[in-house]
Amino acid sequence: MSAFEVAAGNGDPNGARRNRELRARRFATEHATGGLLSKRIVVGYGFWIFLLSDIIMFSAFFATYAVLVGATAGGPNGHDLFDLRNVAIETACLLLSSFTCGLASIGARMHRGSWFYGAMAATCILGAAFLFIEVHEFAGMVARGAGPTRSAFLSAFFTLVGCHGLHVTAGLLWLLTMMAQVLAKGYRPDILRRVLCFSLFWHTLDIIWVALFSVVYLMGAG
Repeated sequence: MSAFEVAAGNGDPNGARRNRELRARRFATEHATGGLLSKRIVVGYGFWIFLLSDIIMFSAFFATYAVLVGATAGGPNGHDLFDLRNVAIETACLLLSSFTCGLASIGARMHRGSWFYGAMAATCILGAAFLFIEVHEFAGMVARGAGPTRSAFLSAFFTLVGCHGLHVTAGLLWLLTMMAQVLAKGYRPDILRRVLCFSLFWHTLDIIWVALFSVVYLMGAG
């Protein structure tokens, strides 16, 4: 038997067995890599579908508000109710939180704990400040007799703005969950995918708020 045959495993049961094991191990590795890649694509694709469905829902709320904006039933309108100074502070908080959320995503990819946790904490504080101002605005309107049952305009307003506020609340809960998961499990690939999904969700809320600020508050207060 030649040295070449021995090296190739031909005629040597042990060599042939080793070759089969190597091929099986290589196939299993390629299959596992393909499975992870497919999972990443499926998760990303599914999350984009979720975001698009959310945008469609908000588009329906915007359309409803546009139809009912003049239906005040003799009650107050946007010019009477909206305080653009407070709304500007809200907008600044949310837009700045989008920047800190981006920093958190970079910190997670770089496995920088201080960067990630600091940016996520700043995002949480800014988001909570946004919600506090919004709840204060709602409470003041209700105290003035301008609750959601006062007119069709106010019903559409509270539905549109309140739905966005509920999304921000869910985002803050998700943010705290992601901080806990990174603390408990580290920067695993599946955890990094969830951080990326959270970042996309938060940025989408910022985009929706810019449209809401322009259509509802700026046009309504003018």
